[in-house]
Amino acid sequence: MGQSLKETELQIAIKDLGYYTVDLNSTAGELLDNLKQQLPYQVVALAVNNDLKDLNYVFTEPCSVELLDLSSEIGFRIYRRGVVFLLLKACREIYPETQLVIKHSLSNGLYCELLDKVLDDKEAAQIQKRMRELAVLDLPIRKMLVSREQAAFTYEKQGMLDKIKLLEFREKKVVHMYELDGFYEYFYGHMVPNTGMLDNFRLLNYQPGLILQTPERSSPKAIQPFIDQRKLFSIYSEAKEWGEMMGTPHVAALNDIIENQDIIDLIRINEALHEKKIATISDMIYQDKNIRLILIAGPSSSGKTTFAQRLMIQLRVNGLKPVMVSLDNYFVDREDTPRDENGDYDFEALEALKLDLFNEQLSKLIKGEEVQVPVFNFKKGRCEDYGVPIKVPNGEPIIVEGIHGLNDRLTWSIPPEQKFKIYISALTQLNIDFSNRIPTTDCRLLRRIIRDARTRGHGTRETLNRWPSVRRGEMKNIFPFQENADVMFNSSLVYELAVLKKYAGPLLMDIGPGEPEYIEAKRLCKFLSYFREAPVEPIPPNSILREFIGGSWFHY
Repeated sequence: MGQSLKETELQIAIKDLGYYTVDLNSTAGELLDNLKQQLPYQVVALAVNNDLKDLNYVFTEPCSVELLDLSSEIGFRIYRRGVVFLLLKACREIYPETQLVIKHSLSNGLYCELLDKVLDDKEAAQIQKRMRELAVLDLPIRKMLVSREQAAFTYEKQGMLDKIKLLEFREKKVVHMYELDGFYEYFYGHMVPNTGMLDNFRLLNYQPGLILQTPERSSPKAIQPFIDQRKLFSIYSEAKEWGEMMGTPHVAALNDIIENQDIIDLIRINEALHEKKIATISDMIYQDKNIRLILIAGPSSSGKTTFAQRLMIQLRVNGLKPVMVSLDNYFVDREDTPRDENGDYDFEALEALKLDLFNEQLSKLIKGEEVQVPVFNFKKGRCEDYGVPIKVPNGEPIIVEGIHGLNDRLTWSIPPEQKFKIYISALTQLNIDFSNRIPTTDCRLLRRIIRDARTRGHGTRETLNRWPSVRRGEMKNIFPFQENADVMFNSSLVYELAVLKKYAGPLLMDIGPGEPEYIEAKRLCKFLSYFREAPVEPIPPNSILREFIGGSWFHY
C-alpha cells in the first residue's frame, strides 16, 4: 500500500486477499489470470462494490471486489447456466426441428426434455459429445443489448415463440441477449464469457428427458454420482400435467390469462386440484386401518401447517377424529441444545428433541392411554412444570408435522405399518420461458419474506441473511429422506408468483445498494418483473397461499 500508483493503475480491495494493483481499463478476466495460483476454485463472476458483474467488467476506478466461485450460490448458478447454454446449443444443432425445455432440479442434477422427442442412451451421448466439443473450442459467449423488436425478430427466426410472447410483457425498450456461435438465447442472470470455462459436466439419459449434472457448491471440483428420486420425479410429472391442463407452461401464458381477466377461473381450478389431492390422500389413510401416525414433513415455507389442517378436515369428512401433536413441545432445555459448526444453537437437529419421551408418549397414545404432553416455553428455553393431558380415541390417527417427519429415527418405537409419511414442498410447475426455469427455492423464499414481515416482525434483510442457514438445515434434515414418503404433495400454485409480486416487491425494494443482501434482493426484483400482478380477492380462505399473505381461515 505504501508504493505510489502510476496514472495508468488502480488499487482494488479483494475480499480475503487484500489490496491489489490493476491496470486502468483492464478486465476482471485479466485480474483472474494473475490470481490463478491463489484461487481454490474457478471464479465465474465478481461483486464490485456489492453489485454483480461478469468477467468482462472493466476496472475504471478503485473499488472493493468479492470473487464469486463455484462454492458460492451465485457462482454455482452462473456456471450451471453456462452449461445449460452449451446443452441448448448442442440440441439445436442436432435436433433443429424441436426445442429443449429446462424443467426442474432433480436430486443433484437438472432435468430437461425435448418437446415431442424421447432420447435413447446413444442420442444422449451424442449431445454430450457435442457439448464437450463446444467447450474445447473455447468459443466466446457475447452479451448483446438490443431493442425488443430486434430480439423478437431473432427469436422468431429461431422458432422461440415462448420468448417472443414474454417480450410483449416487458416494459423495457432494450433487452439483453447472449450469442454463442450464431445461436441466440436469453438468460435470467449473468453468464461466463467463453465456453472454455465450462469443461466439467455430465449428461445422463433419464427418459423421457435428460439429467444435466455440474459440480455442486459442496464439491466445486467434482460431479457426484446421480441419486435417482423417482417419487419426487413423479410429483413433478403431476405438476407438468396440471400446468398443461391449465394452459400455463410459462410466464407469458400466465400473463395472458391475467390480461384477459381469466385468472379467477385459473385460481378456482388450481385450488380445486389441491383439494382433490388432499381428499385422495385422506382416502388412502382411511382405507388402511393400520395407520395410526401421520407424519408431515417438508422444507421451509411449503405450507405444512395449512396442509395439515386441511388434511384434518378431509379425515373428519371420512369419519375419522384425528389428533394433532406438536413437536415444538418436545425440545430439550436450551442449555442441552446441540450446537452447529459455528457454535450456535442448532434447533433443527434431531438431537434438539426429547426423542425418548416423544416415542414413549406416542406409544401410549396409540394404545389409548392418556399422557401429559409437555408445554415448552420458548422465552424460558425449557418446559413448564405442568403438562397438557391428551388422549386419542381408539383407532384414531395422530398427526405430527415437523421437519424430521420422514426420518425413522424420530419415531423409532412405532412399527412401520402404523406410520404414513407425507412429503410436502412448493415444486414450481412454471417456467419463465423454455430455457429459464423457476427454482423451487425462489418461490419458498418469497413466501417466507412475506410471512416473516407480516407475522414475525422480521425485516427482509434478516430473512435473506438467514436463508442460507435454513437451506443447509434442509439439505441435512429433510431432502435426504424425501423418498421415504408414502405420498408427496406439491403445494405450489401456478398463479401464486403473480400474487406474491404485490407483497414481496416493496419489501425487496427496501434493501439498498450498500447492504450485503442487495444482490439477492435485486435478482428477486428482476425475477418478479416478468409477472403481471394477479388479484388477491378470489383466493379462498383455506388456500395454502393464505398462510403467507394473510386472510386464512386457519390459526398459525
